[in-house]
Amino acid sequence: MTSTATHPEIDLGAAWKKSDQVGLRPEPFGALAYHFDTRRLVFLKSNELVDLVESLVDHDSIHAAINALDSKTTSRRSFEVALASLAESGVIEPRPEEQT
Repeated sequence: MTSTATHPEIDLGAAWKKSDQVGLRPEPFGALAYHFDTRRLVFLKSNELVDLVESLVDHDSIHAAINALDSKTTSRRSFEVALASLAESGVIEPRPEEQT
């Protein structure tokens, strides 16, 4: 994963999940994400973004999770930028490849 000053990058074809070290508290605007290790508090500014973060574990990639969300109000690029930022803050993390 690489990042630039204006738009962090994230591997959209990889499997991700909400970090086990993060708790989400629902709020009218979306949710507060608290990272238990870093004690960092992050705002998820829409309920759609909260739904997307929680659904990552159910999909093989970020692309698939965004496609499944079928958002009518938020652009795909907005979700990609938000998820990249959440990855940088440790709210989401790459999911280990499943062993067969």
